[in-house]
Amino acid sequence: MRLPLLLPLPLALALVLAAPAACQTAPACDVEEASVADLQAAMAGGRCTARQITEASLARIERLDRRGPALRSVLTVNPDALAIADRLDAERAAGQVRGPLHGLPVLVKDNLGTADRMPTTAGALALDGVIAPADAHVVARLREAGAVLLGKANLSEWANFRSTHSSSGWSALGGQTRNPYVLDRSPCGSSAGTGAAIAASLAVVGVGTETDGSIVCPSSATGLVGVKPTVGLVSRAGIVPLSHSQDTAGPMARSVRDAAVLLSAMAGPDPADTTSAAAARHAEADYTRVLDADGLRGARLGVLRASHFGDSPDTDRVAGAAVEAMRAAGAVIVDSLGLPGGYGGDEYTVLLYDFKHDLDAYLAAHPTAPVRSLADVIAFNRANAEASMPWFGQEILEMAQAKGPLTDAVYQAALERSRRLARTQIDSLMDAHDLDALVAPTGSPAWPIDLVNGDHFVTGSSQAAAVSGYPNVTVPAGLAHGLPVGVSFIGRRWSEPVLLRLAYAFEQATRRRAPPRYLPTLPTER
Repeated sequence: MRLPLLLPLPLALALVLAAPAACQTAPACDVEEASVADLQAAMAGGRCTARQITEASLARIERLDRRGPALRSVLTVNPDALAIADRLDAERAAGQVRGPLHGLPVLVKDNLGTADRMPTTAGALALDGVIAPADAHVVARLREAGAVLLGKANLSEWANFRSTHSSSGWSALGGQTRNPYVLDRSPCGSSAGTGAAIAASLAVVGVGTETDGSIVCPSSATGLVGVKPTVGLVSRAGIVPLSHSQDTAGPMARSVRDAAVLLSAMAGPDPADTTSAAAARHAEADYTRVLDADGLRGARLGVLRASHFGDSPDTDRVAGAAVEAMRAAGAVIVDSLGLPGGYGGDEYTVLLYDFKHDLDAYLAAHPTAPVRSLADVIAFNRANAEASMPWFGQEILEMAQAKGPLTDAVYQAALERSRRLARTQIDSLMDAHDLDALVAPTGSPAWPIDLVNGDHFVTGSSQAAAVSGYPNVTVPAGLAHGLPVGVSFIGRRWSEPVLLRLAYAFEQATRRRAPPRYLPTLPTER
């Protein structure tokens, strides 16, 4: 069920929250800032059950997302969440524990298909109420791992590929997601709902998707660890697409260890996504085994100061301090490097072509969707403009619709040039300096939400990894005026174990993450 955002708690959610009398007298499980290990220990020790943890998470959604600060980060709650938790509790009582996610609530972005009673909408009014014909591969793996699928997170509609004046975290179905650190600030990127929800401890971990920046930017803006995997490590089957060339799902969590647990459950090959075939050789069964608190010692890190510093003094201050912390932890710092870029125009061309082709294919294969093509979506929005386009238009959808097939020479050339240039720049820089990873600020502190003019991006470092298909891990590096700033570790293809080791060592050495304070705004005077 999709819950109306500014209305009293519906009867359906009240029924979900209802618990047997025996559970109502038990002490509440504290899920705020709790880790995967914390909650597993609580269940193993008999202090909490999966049902109680799920109840606590649903109560936080009601208190913080629907009421209180009204984060608007959760688009749909799962009416079957407590029943799933009960089944998993029964398995535990019988001695069967599937793994570290067993019985833990997980939120997924609402472009991941779920073949249950929750719609899969990409935030779009045109897909309101539409049920996916099958679970996305990622969702199926999470269910197999014993996760409680708690609900679907709000997102930037169509993964923020609708308008050049869009506001990150806004969808026609969910409204505007707010940043839990400062409520009138942007949550950034299309996985905005996942970021805000996990920062606010509405679930233990969450799944986002990224084409360019949509995992790492909201993770940075909401004080999270975000992992944008190598394209192909995680299947895209069953996910509403933007670009088969660059799309990937990835973990968003409050710690590197929790992100590694989630990535272990998500990664692996899927016959329905041929790009993931190589994951059979590269996916780790347990990414937590690579974590090492001393993992920065002797690591050679190239700091992209020449290309990704200088646009934001606050960002430079936080990122500069992070680099010095890495040096103090034993890393060898190779400073003042740069990635020249120069592939942004080609990337945009590729995304426009991919979006038309991929969305047409997705909708055509969707038996219950009322729109069967991108052209249908555009027509639907025009016919329902007051509800679907109250703040900004759909000019990106229209630009994509004007593109031809993927056999066009323009598309083929842009794809080849952009991918080759991005990969060559990363590989050659790392080869020349014998580097383990590149380091850059993930993005600037979050800007004010502006539904009239759209987003105000200041700086970001996601593009090279996005275009190349290489991995990118962001970790909280500190606060600027109460707003989180992350630092990114970028590496070669399939280098997730290296990046997670480095990110974990940095996290353990600095402990820079601070919980959100839900401030209504920043003071205008000091």
